[in-house]
Amino acid sequence: MKNMIGIDIGTTGCRAAIYREDGKLQAADSVEYPLLAPFPMWAEQNPEEIYQGVLTVVANAVRQANLPANELAGICFSSVFHSMLPVDEQGEALYPLLTWADMRSQVYTDKIKREYDAQEFYRKTGCPVHPMSPFAKILWFRYERPDIYKQTPKYISIKSYILYRFFNKFMEDKSLASGTGIYNLHTLQWDPELMNVAGIDENQLGTVVSTTHIEAGMNPRIAARLGINADTPVVVGAGDGVLSALGAGVVNPGQLISMIGTSGAVRVVADKPRVDEKGRTMCYNLTDDCWFIIGAINNGGIAQRWVRDKLASGEQLIAEKLGLDPYEILSQYAAKKPAGSDGLIMVPFFAGERAPYWNANARGVLFGLNLSHGKRHIVRATLEGIIYRMFSVYKALDEVAGPIHEIRVGGSFVRSKLWVQIMADVFGRDIAVPEEPAGSSAFGAAVLGMHALGIMKKISDISGFIHIAEDYRPDLERHQRYQRLHGIYERIYWNLQKEFEEIAEIQRTWK
Repeated sequence: MKNMIGIDIGTTGCRAAIYREDGKLQAADSVEYPLLAPFPMWAEQNPEEIYQGVLTVVANAVRQANLPANELAGICFSSVFHSMLPVDEQGEALYPLLTWADMRSQVYTDKIKREYDAQEFYRKTGCPVHPMSPFAKILWFRYERPDIYKQTPKYISIKSYILYRFFNKFMEDKSLASGTGIYNLHTLQWDPELMNVAGIDENQLGTVVSTTHIEAGMNPRIAARLGINADTPVVVGAGDGVLSALGAGVVNPGQLISMIGTSGAVRVVADKPRVDEKGRTMCYNLTDDCWFIIGAINNGGIAQRWVRDKLASGEQLIAEKLGLDPYEILSQYAAKKPAGSDGLIMVPFFAGERAPYWNANARGVLFGLNLSHGKRHIVRATLEGIIYRMFSVYKALDEVAGPIHEIRVGGSFVRSKLWVQIMADVFGRDIAVPEEPAGSSAFGAAVLGMHALGIMKKISDISGFIHIAEDYRPDLERHQRYQRLHGIYERIYWNLQKEFEEIAEIQRTWK
């Protein structure tokens, strides 16, 4: 029986998982790496650490599986969207990797909005003009690091960086390209006007290939390090968001997948590129005939992680001694407080925010604090605040995509039954949790790889692999309470626009 390796290059870690052609998990390994924030609004990484992480997890998974070489069909990649790295002709990094969470280019996206028709740029690319995009990141280099800008022959994604190390070719898949803010969804090419505004040409970007494009002839030394044959087919793959949706079996109209990992997103299927006249959603490619309409947020698990790291150092030590996940302890804390956290509202904009309002100046707010509130309230309010944001995105997406008949969820947040129940209560909808490995970007990558290699005839055949493990039903009393609090949550955001802008300017200039 054939096996496929799915590799997921995430924001704070990477994972390799080996699946049989019947969807059964054979082996897996994961590793974390740091996300650096040397200044407010910055979020960067060392690409070499990520590359070494990929080599490590694949080698470990291959060793665990102990498969005969003829039973490994191939490899397929999943990767975070919106990463951007300037490299030289030999693929060596000229600067740290800028991640999706890096908002340092805000001043230049504001400039673009003043001087150009930003809505027209959005209609072309399906990406709002926002600091997350590689388009904006290139502008930052142009004006803030002209020394690097002038000597950079290539701007690539982290996946392209790794593929270059494997094959000595600069390739960008259509999925990641559709998230750059430079790729035209209608012509399926790098857009001349956007390149001109960024001050680059087509030669400075990777060659765009289909997500099902297959490469062979891997660097023999890398193949030896991975423990595989150098002629093992490698499917270029797609972005993590669309692959996690595929991995959850969301392939039909009317299905919606809501996922929270480091960030968060709500996604629905489309058979062609589609944009929102109000500019609230994005549109990303999965395959040549499958697209997703998406609303993504910056502050998912990254906000929960902030609470863990800044407020729960003691709990982390206890968890380590007991062999527990510290998030389990925090979830138990949150469960001891009532829905609505006794009127405490967390607006968790720690890294600006994307959908549906696209405001990189937005900042975190803890509202309603009084002397009766404690750490456990803050923990629960953070979980609720993230779901409030997801609900705002869901409402916008419902307008653009049409009626939604099923909501599935995935990502690391499904490990917390409390958190999924909060989503059901806030949304006022039934929530379905597919069983493992559904929802995994690595699983989605493996499925896409099977499809590309002809092992799976249609990607919709994944439906046969997916089974619903749990269903969550909303509590209507809690839903009514959450609706009232969500209204306050939204007003907090809208009433602080001037203050968000002013504090963001202070943080940019007071370094």
